[in-house]
Amino acid sequence: MYSNAARSDDSSLSLLCFNSGIPGKKCGTIKVRAEELSNCRVSVMLQFCGNKLDKKDFFGKSDPFLVFYRSNEDGSFTICHKTEVVKNTLDPVWQAFKIPVKALCNGDYDRSIKVEVYDWDRDGGHDFIGEFNTSYREMSRGQSQFHSYEVRHVVAGVYSHTLTHTPTRIVKQAHTLILTLSCIVFCWISGNPSQPTSLHYMSPYQLNAYAMALRAVGEIIQDYDSDKMFPALGFGAKLPPDGRVSHEFALNGNPQNPYCSGIEGVMEAYYQSLKSVRLYGPTHFSPVINHVARYAQSVKDGSQYFILLIISDGVITDMAQTKESIVNAATLPMSIIIVGVGPAEFNEMIELDGDEERISSQGRFAERDIVQFVPFRDYIDRRGNHILSMARLAKEVLAEIPDQFLSYMRTRCIKPGPCPPAYNPAPAVHPLLTRRVSRI
Repeated sequence: MYSNAARSDDSSLSLLCFNSGIPGKKCGTIKVRAEELSNCRVSVMLQFCGNKLDKKDFFGKSDPFLVFYRSNEDGSFTICHKTEVVKNTLDPVWQAFKIPVKALCNGDYDRSIKVEVYDWDRDGGHDFIGEFNTSYREMSRGQSQFHSYEVRHVVAGVYSHTLTHTPTRIVKQAHTLILTLSCIVFCWISGNPSQPTSLHYMSPYQLNAYAMALRAVGEIIQDYDSDKMFPALGFGAKLPPDGRVSHEFALNGNPQNPYCSGIEGVMEAYYQSLKSVRLYGPTHFSPVINHVARYAQSVKDGSQYFILLIISDGVITDMAQTKESIVNAATLPMSIIIVGVGPAEFNEMIELDGDEERISSQGRFAERDIVQFVPFRDYIDRRGNHILSMARLAKEVLAEIPDQFLSYMRTRCIKPGPCPPAYNPAPAVHPLLTRRVSRI
């Protein structure tokens, strides 16, 4: 075989291939493109997970893998990375990989990066699931450790799609505001925060279990809250200056204004509170559930939906009152996420979850399931990858929120309203701050 070369004006070289045995017979064309490489020496660590991808295999699920393409100056694309195949799942978690930014986008942070999702087949005829486009700047933008992308597959003009981080995406499309409240247990069983054995230990090198759970869930949900202001509460501690035991106190130390700006504000309030309060039992869940229920009771027209995130070590000392509070809250626009941290058995929290048997109190059954419980230890990566641990936890704890949200709206015949106005970060008085927070 031999070839003739012909150079074009777009920095490419076309090679016409001929069969030396049959004079004049063309065997195809090889096109070589050239582009000046940038001097960028940055590398990036990336990790992706999927949620509810399309099922392509007749027997079993799918065997998905990702193919990354760098866009070229002439608008074409070149493969720059392929992930491993994750067998028989619609919710894959691919291993983290390191890639030079030069290979990903030639140092151009705004250059398009195309990612295609395939179902692996043994015969090489891999089934196309969908694709999405992004850029290095988009992936590295903001403080959130998670980004969600809609995977699209155009078939006859119709978009079939799956979503990563589906729970929050569905809620956002319903044009309904979400208010997230974070409650952290400060029970004495969690240990002294200054000691490495404590679940609240503030290590200078890594997040503790409470902080990881808070960031994992909060960083996703905060994108769907209209004003990014979150009331953060603690319970199970003695408060300064008189050592009063509280089961419902503001983490920022201001009971008149318990709101924190974004998840970073909640994290800062949590760390500061560890320095000022003293962990103390017993631990009551019902006060904080009733706290959120009071707000949900006043907004039942579908304009807001409340999510209460409780992070606890497994101790519940007011089980009967907590069950009654949940039964009452099941009629309101709210859901409860409970993340268990530490080595406890969590039997009481499993009962509150109500997956096997609908929770009841004094002969009354909850109108609907509003509680999702997840033990964090089941999703911790054994290799110590905290980013992967948080991604697994977030996917699991948010899994039931869409159905819980839709069940409330459908039973009350509430339809999606118009999109809310864009968030304006200008200082404003939050409507829930115009009155003092009442205590139980």
